[in-house]
Amino acid sequence: MDAPVEVRVVARDEVRQLLSMERCIELMADALAALSGGEAENPLRTVMRLSRLGAALGMMPAALDAPATIGLKVISVVPSNRGSGYESHQGFVLLFEPKHGAPIALVDAGEITAIRTAAVSGLATRLLAREDADDLAILGSGTQARTHLEAMLVVRPGIRRIRAWSPNVERLRAFAAEGSQAHGLPVEAAASARDAVDGATIVCTVTASPTPVLEGKWLTPGVHVNAVGASQPNARELDAEAVRRSRLFVDRRESALHECGDLLAAMEAGIVDEGHIVGELGDLLIGGVVGRREASEITLFESLGLAVEDLAAAHEVWRLAAERGLGTSIRLQ
Repeated sequence: MDAPVEVRVVARDEVRQLLSMERCIELMADALAALSGGEAENPLRTVMRLSRLGAALGMMPAALDAPATIGLKVISVVPSNRGSGYESHQGFVLLFEPKHGAPIALVDAGEITAIRTAAVSGLATRLLAREDADDLAILGSGTQARTHLEAMLVVRPGIRRIRAWSPNVERLRAFAAEGSQAHGLPVEAAASARDAVDGATIVCTVTASPTPVLEGKWLTPGVHVNAVGASQPNARELDAEAVRRSRLFVDRRESALHECGDLLAAMEAGIVDEGHIVGELGDLLIGGVVGRREASEITLFESLGLAVEDLAAAHEVWRLAAERGLGTSIRLQ
């Protein structure tokens, strides 16, 4: 007789209900420390380019020792969805229990990605930004701008000024109004990217731009930068000077050397080499490298997004959904 196999399906609004930013930051710290410490597996993602559609399909497998889980994220990336009512990133995280390899959960990947990406930037900011960093700039006005604003306020609650910029003026104004209302702090809509980052001590780039939106000459000494939007070799948010001036940290060295357009362009130009990477966030957490060394230093975190992050976040959502009776349980056999 076949053993029963039940899969719990967790929808987007339930993910948002179950996974707080504060908790997700701690989950990301555990997952990245495990990865750098050899207690997780995270091969490079596979991306199928759908050139006729201007889209892509990404497949990201991973395995974690704790919590014990294996799985993958499958996600479509359709940049033209922006402003259409559909998210640009849609898909699911599929979890398996490792003893028998049975599937246990199917979790909406859009909200997992939105929260865990910002949570990793929050972790990087907690580790690398100056303790007195209180001037935030966000370049971008989409989902990641919203979640990054939340994450930055979690790890640096003393932030007193927030500026944002986006090439889409209508979306920028909407983001500024919504952010101001949600957090009780005015979010200023800047006229240019340069105006937004002038004097900022934390900068988050969360655009879909294929060409740089942040120039190194604009960066104030002591700033910390989270570069999030350029997760493909042919995409860039930062110019080579921004990379050169910064003490660079990544989520995964292997991923950065294959996928990080900001770094790869600077390497191709001969401005830096792979030794410019100081280390992974996990290395910082387990004491393998030193983070910020002085107040005037510019630190940069290049975020590519890893499947271990998705698995850690989705496992927590699955656990809480089962505990609270949320989601829909489907019996497969």
